[in-house]
Amino acid sequence: MIGLLQRVTQARVEVGGASVGAIGAGLLVLVCAERGDGRTQADRLLERVLGYRVFGDAAGKMNLSLREVQGGLLLVPQFTLAADTHKGMRPSFTPAAAPAEGERLFDYFAAQARAVYPRVETGRFGAHMQVSLTNDGPVTIWLRVDLA
Repeated sequence: MIGLLQRVTQARVEVGGASVGAIGAGLLVLVCAERGDGRTQADRLLERVLGYRVFGDAAGKMNLSLREVQGGLLLVPQFTLAADTHKGMRPSFTPAAAPAEGERLFDYFAAQARAVYPRVETGRFGAHMQVSLTNDGPVTIWLRVDLA
């Protein structure tokens, strides 16, 4: 699974002009399931997202995790993160999980996040979403959990 973490001061997802998820300071994470991913990869990615140290401590070093700063967590499904861009001028999305499997894993990921973290919002799988954010830093980090 892939998670693109963006440290934000605020982020919001809209579908059809209506807000479906919004946070203040915290992490916006674009989430993508790849072919062959399962719950093991989802659990490991969640562990990394919640524990990854991208927030500044008193000295300004990135030493604090989302759990430590108690920021918001906005999870947005985005299959395009698995794009194969090696050839041509149009991406191939064959590395991404099939839509039904991708939705199942995203829903599992979001449910697990809500079970262990109090401030979770989500986008909507399969919807045309408008995502707005203010990236803080900017800090953007690509995490990938490979098949075990």
